[in-house]
Amino acid sequence: MRTKVLITGQLHNVALEGFNQIAGLEIVYKPDVVFEELVPDLANTHVLVSRSETNVDRRLIDASPQLKVIARAAVGVGNIDLEYATERGILVLNTPGKNTNSAAELTLGLMLAMLRKIPEAQNKVKAGGWDRHRFSGFELKGKKVGIVGLGNVGHRVARFCRGFDCEVYAYDPYISPNVFSNHGATPVSSLLEIAEICDILTLHVPKNKETTNMIDRAVLQALGPQGYFVNAARGGVVDEKDLLWALETHVIAGAAIDTFEKEPGPWMDLVKHPNVYCTPHIGASTEEAQIAIGQTIVEQVRKALEGGVVDYHVNLPQVGVIDKPILKAYSTLAEKLGSIVGQVLDFNPKTVQLQYRGDIAELDNSIIRLSWMKGFATQVVDDYVSFVNVNKHIERLGIEISESTDPSFTSYNSALKIIVRGAQGQQITVGGVVFEERHIRLTLFNDFHFEVEPTGYLLLIENHDRPGVIGDVGHYLARGNVNISSFNLSRNKKGGRAMAIVSVDSQIPAPQLKQLKELPNVVSAKALFL
Repeated sequence: MRTKVLITGQLHNVALEGFNQIAGLEIVYKPDVVFEELVPDLANTHVLVSRSETNVDRRLIDASPQLKVIARAAVGVGNIDLEYATERGILVLNTPGKNTNSAAELTLGLMLAMLRKIPEAQNKVKAGGWDRHRFSGFELKGKKVGIVGLGNVGHRVARFCRGFDCEVYAYDPYISPNVFSNHGATPVSSLLEIAEICDILTLHVPKNKETTNMIDRAVLQALGPQGYFVNAARGGVVDEKDLLWALETHVIAGAAIDTFEKEPGPWMDLVKHPNVYCTPHIGASTEEAQIAIGQTIVEQVRKALEGGVVDYHVNLPQVGVIDKPILKAYSTLAEKLGSIVGQVLDFNPKTVQLQYRGDIAELDNSIIRLSWMKGFATQVVDDYVSFVNVNKHIERLGIEISESTDPSFTSYNSALKIIVRGAQGQQITVGGVVFEERHIRLTLFNDFHFEVEPTGYLLLIENHDRPGVIGDVGHYLARGNVNISSFNLSRNKKGGRAMAIVSVDSQIPAPQLKQLKELPNVVSAKALFL
């Protein structure tokens, strides 16, 4: 069955071409249409790619029973019901940082247009007029600029403002003090304080429960009659009724707005005010930004559909930014180790301990834990499993997950060890390492040591350490026309038990596997697919 991707926002051609190059996808492109026109396609949509025009609410999600991924072709996700998407196990991803420069440049453009009255001057000239004195304005140089939110866009705005010789202040309670100094911004302890200090107040925050209507009458009054307000972040972070009140009563001097509470069709009483300078949410509307967003959204959707770890997840529980190659590689290894355990387990697990060893012991390993859980649950749960809902699956299975670190481990630079225990004392131990941040190897199964690439069809054979076993297994597989690509052998002691991990080119049918178990000295044989 083909995977259906429904695109409801305008994307650059580089994105459309990229999606069409991924095998097995059915692409439906319906940008900027109303919900009713989307309904016929939603019933069998697996991936929804949206921009701000599509309200991905409970109604839309309920109309999409096959939906697995919501991809936001921008950074903001205020138009998506994240809680309900998470409840449904739907992965939400976005493309942060791709329009950073474009949004920051627009912010400066709005400031300059407002201070220098550029739109009015242009309209006068285009109408045949010429009045140089009427359009006298202010320089940006020397102004105190207050930045609320010193993230990707905010710190870029700070750098640009410093280039205009502005005094830059910033309010952001979620970043460390050194970030302010790195970007040449003086930290301020509260929203009211920064409004009182600055001549221009500009917002660069997401819309969420904390930031909704954060700019209200009190903040605007603190900004004062010589102050200007800029919002190129998100609609709804300013109370628009309070903003219009502040403009009409001359509490502030002017406002520049790119994002509105209602889009399209913003509140015209606000838009038409003579001291409002506005644009139709064009912060990311540059060729460069749209190409970067298009390329990123294709790559992230591809990773999500392949079951991999996406770079820009929004609703993965308790997982931070996955910005280190070693974390991505070990998360892939962890998922494979989880899949191995899920395929070989013959008891009900009660506890799982993840041991992070060496260099990875110093990192945030939440994505590694989540990946192991996903790999395991995919093999044992008869339901859809994603990074988003796997915690609930593990809880239902009654498995307790614990973690430990061993930074002093020296056998490898880093290593991952998993110990799975049952209520009756049963135990399985698996482990692995990653070389050069990309070469994944299974190195431990119980007390047997290997260096095996965990991919494709594998046979896990435990046997008595006796002469002839390797030959017997090889001859048996040859008679069944099964080609061996690698044969890895380990033993716990001479004359004791041995284990082989055999990579083969094709699946072993169940009857053939059963006969393999009956070979002399073979204790057990399990077929895996990774």
